Amino acid sequence: MTTILIPLATGFEEIEAVTLIDILRRANIKVITASLNDLDVTGANNITIKADRYIQTITSDELDMILLPGGWGGTHILADDIFVQDIIKEMDAKNKTIGAICAAPFALDKAGVLKDKFTCYPSVEDEISNKNYTDSLKIVEDNNIITSQGPATAMEFGLYLVEKFAGIEKYKQLKVGLLA
Repeated sequence: MTTILIPLATGFEEIEAVTLIDILRRANIKVITASLNDLDVTGANNITIKADRYIQTITSDELDMILLPGGWGGTHILADDIFVQDIIKEMDAKNKTIGAICAAPFALDKAGVLKDKFTCYPSVEDEISNKNYTDSLKIVEDNNIITSQGPATAMEFGLYLVEKFAGIEKYKQLKVGLLA
């Protein structure tokens, strides 16, 4: 079974995190939510989610993908957290899939894993040292890195990941059921 880690830090963007978790779990993909310190994590809009585990208990060996939700507050915390950064770097070294949406490519840049092209929330690219930003695509896949623009692209991004990890039939089934 495919296993995807979604780390949650205070100030995460709820629309992105919840949409991705929901769509991936509907596709029978195992999603682990992990917190950096308290299992109850509050997002940018004061919605609290109870994480499944602590980030310190996660290893890259048990994962097929790490997927970072945006939200500037949460993104900066993920970018500064040694455990999250180590998992990102280990996943990249193993050529495993790494994803980020909205502001979260900032954390990937800090880990030094962004490749030739990426997308993110408009204006966030100004804070990223990699200058291969594109705003013409909602989702960009470059080698093992997949990025998406922001809250309005979360459902499309989730479905994209369903097709990648669960196949076209599951993608079609979910897309019809979600009226997407």
